[in-house]
Amino acid sequence: MKRNPYYHIEVEQAIIGALFLDGELITECTLQPEHFYSSQLRNIYILMQQLAEKGKPIDVVSVAEEAGPEYFSEIGGWDLLPSLAESVPSTANFQYYQEIVKKYAHKRDTVLIANKIRKATQAGNLDRTLREGIQDLQTVEDLLNEENLGDIQQGLIDLYMDCEQDLGEISGIASGFKSLDGLTGGFQESDLVVIGARPSVGKTAFALNIALQAAQEDVSIIFSLEMSKKQLLKRAVGQIGNVSSMKLRNPNRLFDEKDWNSLQQALGMISKMKLHIYDQGGMDVPYIWSHVRKLRQHYGPEKRLLVFIDYLQLINGDPRLKGNRQAEISEISRALKQMAKELNVVVVALSQLSRAVESRQDKRPMLSDLRDSGQIEQDSDLIAFLYRDDYYDRESKAKDRIEIILAKHRNGPVGTVKLAFLKEYGKFLDLVG
Repeated sequence: MKRNPYYHIEVEQAIIGALFLDGELITECTLQPEHFYSSQLRNIYILMQQLAEKGKPIDVVSVAEEAGPEYFSEIGGWDLLPSLAESVPSTANFQYYQEIVKKYAHKRDTVLIANKIRKATQAGNLDRTLREGIQDLQTVEDLLNEENLGDIQQGLIDLYMDCEQDLGEISGIASGFKSLDGLTGGFQESDLVVIGARPSVGKTAFALNIALQAAQEDVSIIFSLEMSKKQLLKRAVGQIGNVSSMKLRNPNRLFDEKDWNSLQQALGMISKMKLHIYDQGGMDVPYIWSHVRKLRQHYGPEKRLLVFIDYLQLINGDPRLKGNRQAEISEISRALKQMAKELNVVVVALSQLSRAVESRQDKRPMLSDLRDSGQIEQDSDLIAFLYRDDYYDRESKAKDRIEIILAKHRNGPVGTVKLAFLKEYGKFLDLVG
């Protein structure tokens, strides 16, 4: 008799039998109910988990009691359960049986994903279908190659090795601003950083300053949903070469010899940076995730990646949540944090703030001003707001100054640092003295 390639009932039965033989094994079992193909065995396993949570023994009688008379008959009753309990002579092969059950579950997951891709391809929207399909298959592959048993031994070794390294004063990716890095220690891998500001305050320019600084040693990846690649590179030239943004509008007419020299030097410097810019319209999280994953594989685990998203509210949400923008943003925020953690990258998401800022006398942003979702605040490891007094008051004494307000810092202090802002070049500098 040919065995079905997608499930192995006898092995699933052996798992349940072993648990009847030694109920304490439930604490070592890493199977989830969805790993079982047989609905009867899946439901028996769920009852066993419930018994374990209540501190009750796991045997045929206690499972029957937990199920109740009607449900007990649905899971096989006295015809099936005693035979399962007697089907395994010992628990010696329990771990091996677990791996077999997981392997078949992963096979079934792969087939489901393939069918989903086939159906979605027939319906259209090929690009999104492929991105989501690749991501789903990658998740199955990761589970197949390395089941997460929650083991801490390698983590302890890694921690000791980290302690032996002199990371200097800045352990993360430096922003290029001493005053800011003094508070943060640099941007830490696997963190989600949110930078919020009202429109035209300078959040894109600020993010680009950090991206250009980081790309000299590490890798900067920009997903621009608002500006084109050419516009960003023009800004980068202005920042690196101290070239006026006004002159960059029409260099042929407005550049002098010094400007042309600065342009050439800036282009040369930028060309050597590890900088990647994506400016395709209508980006969603699967698109961003797939490209970051490719670059992570390209550079390897030893290289640090800094991912910028400009800006969060422009990311296309799940079509199933259409019409509920708050739910869409919540889902996007959770996915970005998950991406930061799984791919071990820093994700810096720029965010618009609500108009509530404008109605207050003190217009410095607060956490409650984050637009569309409180989930952003929960998911973020660090939240920074940009505030310029001369944005609201042209006669302000704090002209060409910007405040970076660290409103949330999961692993460090909060506070405010002040930088100089040279609007002509879109450039930020530490204040001297």
